[in-house]
Amino acid sequence: MVCVGTVRNGRVELEPGYELPEGIRVRIEPVAADADPADDLSSEAVSTGLPDLATEHDHYIYSVPRRGA
Repeated sequence: MVCVGTVRNGRVELEPGYELPEGIRVRIEPVAADADPADDLSSEAVSTGLPDLATEHDHYIYSVPRRGA
């Protein structure tokens, strides 16, 4: 069984619904906070081979005439 909790004032408070018997031995393992996917958008980047994609995105998405043309 895995229980989840938070340390407050030096004590582990389990999330509601978890109950452990008095005196039971436990192992506590810190976990990283949930990462926000927006924190690392660069990991989602792909190479398109289009050097002007940032300035001409409307051309590539909506087929409007190029700005630079």
